[in-house]
Amino acid sequence: MTDLEKLKHLLEHWIEHNDDHVKTYTEWAKKAEALGRKELFDILMQISEENKKQEELFRKALKSI
Repeated sequence: MTDLEKLKHLLEHWIEHNDDHVKTYTEWAKKAEALGRKELFDILMQISEENKKQEELFRKALKSI
């Protein structure tokens, strides 16, 4: 496997892994909101949104291969 093939595989893995994180952050944000922890909800949702931006960058990198 060439380094470029390995990088492609890694990017695909990172995209999938990142998506899992986004889902988890959102789930826990909703739990925090249900507990009346609005500030914590907002922070976790912000983390989720930032991770979505990272995913866009991973996809751009994958497309450039």
